[in-house]
Amino acid sequence: MIVTCVYVHVKSEFIGKFIEATTANHRGSVREPGNLRFDLLQQADDPARFMVYEAYESAEAASAHKETNHYTIWRETVQDMMAEPRTGVRYDILQPENKSDW
Repeated sequence: MIVTCVYVHVKSEFIGKFIEATTANHRGSVREPGNLRFDLLQQADDPARFMVYEAYESAEAASAHKETNHYTIWRETVQDMMAEPRTGVRYDILQPENKSDW
């Protein structure tokens, strides 16, 4: 099981539109086979900074996410909303060990 934390700095004038577009991506992502979590978080002390927490059962499931229509739409919609390129950091899940514990 793997997690990717995606860090996004949004231009302040696009915060609402970014939340809207990313919420649509979230709704599609949580329905994907192999998805364990797909959370959208907004930084408390800087509302223009976000983190998307993506947890998948496997690297294959995470890769398949990037082939979905909702991800493609999100990527194209938000690309000009970002103040700087987004960054993603991948982690291996150590705990919980079992999918049933999610």
